[in-house]
Amino acid sequence: MEFSNLPAPAASTSRVRLAQGLVLLFHLTGFVGLAFSQDKTFYLKYTPLTLLLTAGLLAIFQPGRNLSFWLFAVQVFLLGMVAEVVGTNTGLLFGHYAYGATLGPQYMGAPWLIGLNWVVVTYLAGTLAAYLPASFAVRVIVGAALMVGFDLCLEPIAGRFDFWHWTGGIIPLRNFRDWFLLALFLQLLFVRTPFPKRNPLVPLVYLVQLLFFFGLSLLTP
Repeated sequence: MEFSNLPAPAASTSRVRLAQGLVLLFHLTGFVGLAFSQDKTFYLKYTPLTLLLTAGLLAIFQPGRNLSFWLFAVQVFLLGMVAEVVGTNTGLLFGHYAYGATLGPQYMGAPWLIGLNWVVVTYLAGTLAAYLPASFAVRVIVGAALMVGFDLCLEPIAGRFDFWHWTGGIIPLRNFRDWFLLALFLQLLFVRTPFPKRNPLVPLVYLVQLLFFFGLSLLTP
């Protein structure tokens, strides 16, 4: 049964607007602080909270949070963590890099929150692609491209804010190749997992995060 194009139960307008307001407030506050404040560390310490809040709001507005949905989230979290542990310890995936302190506690060099970030980015991109009146294969490819686009906006500022650091300070092209290949697999998993692929918060969250990282890359040295 195809779940992607089923209509989702409508969330109340007031609840959606409140959630959208929270997303905008957290990201705007962080953007102003990181772009213009002299004490950027004060704002960076709230990065984990912003990611957790965003993930929580997305989950709240996901219709039909069935067992398949939660299994999808756990699978992506574990796959993301495994990829990052392999990447940080061997350089076989993405290239040679190391995580800083901003994303919080780590397991074998990979922050636990980076696993959650893989879930959020996969979910955002997959849900956006699900709106397309297109074939299964096209939605997988578009979703993977949207994930790589997210990484393209984030990479220029990652080192500046101690998210992660590349050896030699150079982002290797293989990072984007490996991102795309892993994203293809995760998007395939997203499309094949039976839960409704609709969420009223997704378009705003994806756009706000892209603008957040792209704007910081322009305004911060």
